[in-house]
Amino acid sequence: MSAQAEAPAVALRPPAEVMRLQRMGAFFPTRLSFMRSLLRRLQAEGAEVSRPLWEIGPEGYGRALYSVPLGGRTYSLAAFATPLEPERRTDRVIAEAWDSSYVLYDGVPDRAELDRLEANAPRQEAGRYAASDLVLSRANKSLRLFEHAVESLAAGRQPDRRMVQEIGYFMRTTAVYGNGKFGLADRARIARRPGLEGPFQAEMLTVWLIRGFTQDLVEHGARARNPAGAALLAPDLKRYLGIGNATGLGMAPFLVSHPLLLNNWMLARETALARVRAVTHPSPAERARFRELLERAGRHLEQWSVEDRRQMERIRRLRGELRELAGLAGAAWLARPAPWERLMETVAGRSEECQELLVSLLLEPYGRLVDGLAAEMASDGEPALQPAMRLAALAALLRAHCGWALALDFGAPEETALFWYVSEEKLEPRLGLRREEPGAEKEMPLDVARQLQALAGALAAADPEESVAAFLLRRPELRQAVRRLQTLAAHPYAEIRDNLIGAGCLPIDLLRCKLSFFGAAKFDPKSDRWTRITLFQGAPTREEIATAPPDDWCFPVLEAAP
Repeated sequence: MSAQAEAPAVALRPPAEVMRLQRMGAFFPTRLSFMRSLLRRLQAEGAEVSRPLWEIGPEGYGRALYSVPLGGRTYSLAAFATPLEPERRTDRVIAEAWDSSYVLYDGVPDRAELDRLEANAPRQEAGRYAASDLVLSRANKSLRLFEHAVESLAAGRQPDRRMVQEIGYFMRTTAVYGNGKFGLADRARIARRPGLEGPFQAEMLTVWLIRGFTQDLVEHGARARNPAGAALLAPDLKRYLGIGNATGLGMAPFLVSHPLLLNNWMLARETALARVRAVTHPSPAERARFRELLERAGRHLEQWSVEDRRQMERIRRLRGELRELAGLAGAAWLARPAPWERLMETVAGRSEECQELLVSLLLEPYGRLVDGLAAEMASDGEPALQPAMRLAALAALLRAHCGWALALDFGAPEETALFWYVSEEKLEPRLGLRREEPGAEKEMPLDVARQLQALAGALAAADPEESVAAFLLRRPELRQAVRRLQTLAAHPYAEIRDNLIGAGCLPIDLLRCKLSFFGAAKFDPKSDRWTRITLFQGAPTREEIATAPPDDWCFPVLEAAP
């Protein structure tokens, strides 16, 4: 019997378990991550990346163009490298200059269009953009590794593998903008295009192409110093080197403001896990594949070290837990019925990081059960209000789905310690301390639990037979709470079941959850409000995308020198 036939369903993990910040902040990338979906599509189409333009001078400044077919159309990355004074170098969103800037263009720009992009892209938010411009990004060098690699290749040798493993990228992006920001094309323009219909596919394509540009730029710099004797990067180093990213609070509210999208992401992930858990007799090849991946993940963890004390303690604990798991899940143990379900039961008492790492590992051998769910992760709609619903039914929904919110004591100062607001300078979300900083009167409506409590109080004093429409005419400030509640009834993973304005809220958990769906790895928190990550580490390079083994680059490891 095939695994597909053996996996009708098991119960999905309940939202009360999954939709908690502490667990969401322990997620790892999976087969369903958006980077993986994109590269599977490119590989299936046999896509080849061309570089029709390379106008980069000996100092490493100038412009380049990369083009790639996807879904029957061609998209191009216009890349611009410019000088950057040391005093202007920062990963913060308030920066005004960067080492490089990029636009993903719809088609192949001619000279006039490329000139327009070159005049605007280095200005980023201050530039002017057209509907042909799909994504805007910028990146700064990892100066230590970038210069070391150029110097090493120019001398005819490979860069130090320990340094490559420690840093993992030549540049890191500090923003990847899409969906109509600053005049870029709206999501609606590409939402139904083959290859870009999934979440963040245009953005992931941009980052993957940027990765290739950074590697080309390093090799170009080496040849400029030693035209006759410079070496090229070794293929395994090129594959291991990803693109870095620095991400902060600007990304955090996204999961709250897009409940349908959040539900679809989580539902796909939990459905995939349920399908795999239902496989009672995996084949010998599937069991062997799991063992291989378990061993690889252990080596990956040994190469993941950060300065953040809290995260490093979690990594050390996870390393030990994974060694215990590898010792338990031997060939004979896995050969008994329902090994995946037994593994999930085994890790139930271990850390959330261990549990969620196991989720990622279990999905890997089962592309045929899992990969199709990626097509169900998009959502271009918004939650719709149901005005005819009676308040009695609304109150029943509140009792059934929102006990977590109703149990909070908002009279306690710690439950309202924080407030979210939008920075006037950069129009980016920020987090303030309610009793120490001004601006709480302008807070963003991320206090979902508090809104639900206010709704409960208003419903208790209202006529149960009144309609939602009539109720909201009297209490329009509760419109968002009503809509979110009605949405939650049909979309169980649409709501984070924690207090986002409480002292215990760690924005880093929101960041890691979202970034794991992108496919990010090597989370490197710099505080509880921003983190560095690595994207596309281990992924096929632009030169090998059409010929590389399909989708076998999770938990990358840099091997010792041959």
